Amino acid sequence: MDLRVLLVCPDQDSANLLNLILPEIGMVADHVPSHSRALQQLDQQRFEAIILDYRSDPSSQEFLSRWRQSSKNRDTMLIAIVDGEFNARPVFGMGANFVLYRPLSAERTRVSLRAARGLMRHERRRAPRTPLKSPASVAYPGAGELNATLNDLSEGGTLLTTADRLPPACKVYFEFSLPGQHQSVRLSGEVAWQDSTGRTGIRFLDVPQASRRLMQAWLQKNGSNRTPGQPPRPPVSAPALDGTAKPKTAPVLATNSGNRRGERRLTCKIGAEVYRLGTTVPNRCTLSDISEGGCYVEMPSPLSGQSGVEILVRTADMKLKIRGQVLATHPGFGMGVRFVFRDSVEREEILRLLAVLSAGPSLDEISH
Repeated sequence: MDLRVLLVCPDQDSANLLNLILPEIGMVADHVPSHSRALQQLDQQRFEAIILDYRSDPSSQEFLSRWRQSSKNRDTMLIAIVDGEFNARPVFGMGANFVLYRPLSAERTRVSLRAARGLMRHERRRAPRTPLKSPASVAYPGAGELNATLNDLSEGGTLLTTADRLPPACKVYFEFSLPGQHQSVRLSGEVAWQDSTGRTGIRFLDVPQASRRLMQAWLQKNGSNRTPGQPPRPPVSAPALDGTAKPKTAPVLATNSGNRRGERRLTCKIGAEVYRLGTTVPNRCTLSDISEGGCYVEMPSPLSGQSGVEILVRTADMKLKIRGQVLATHPGFGMGVRFVFRDSVEREEILRLLAVLSAGPSLDEISH
């Protein structure tokens, strides 16, 4: 089935190019040239993606604000078209998953949209979380208990709100009671992402059987069909998740918010080499998941500290060098790395790799 895309683009040349490329990759565009008409579409129909010709003007800002409030499309992938010299970081901060640079190049646009198409296909298999409002007690090493509110729940994670920010990539301990239940759920998890408003995505780690049964019973009664083990996804106002810490139990991996496309990550097994910046000593490793913003590097002895690294990946069709920053380390397991792009070309190389990974029916190991 073709995926439906809302194309908000007053520039006819760009719209014509996109209308040629989108059907090639199984996407059908509803083209609207004005933001006012696009806002009407947001309230009337569900789209798998929105392509927005972004300008630094009030109409673009209004559209983004209304999009984040849309009941039908706030979870929808956003692809922004910006000027070639434009610093895209604020646009990613507003929720964009991909950026296309003006003037549009047919080749680069195909690469980016194929990557986006693969991630949308991957994401469509996900069932929605079950929303709720429930108080919880949260603690982490070196601090006392904090009061929090659970905003949604799956067997793999939750979205919560706290008055104080939790440390990034830290292990946390929960206790909460679900509506209609008298027994408490007790488990541990880790911070997967958080934004400036106090919302935090938690990936569950160690869940006792008694607590798992309580959650399963509540989720079944309240209509959640989400696959066990899937982690929470970032909110609309959060940038894509970069270098998320990996669980120390079963390898649960995120797939690029409350409840949106978020951190569209692809599970994979890619043989690679990682170097500490400034050295020529290679360390063999495996990339076990990857997004446009970061990846998890599996290696027995991860590089210590907030190190700058360079990752070398070879496939049958390309050789890719990626610079990054170590965000979290787990001795014996690996480390989470956030990519550091020096220009748009390096970001496009990641999109090309994502397109390669998402092109097939499965993500098999790529060795070098």
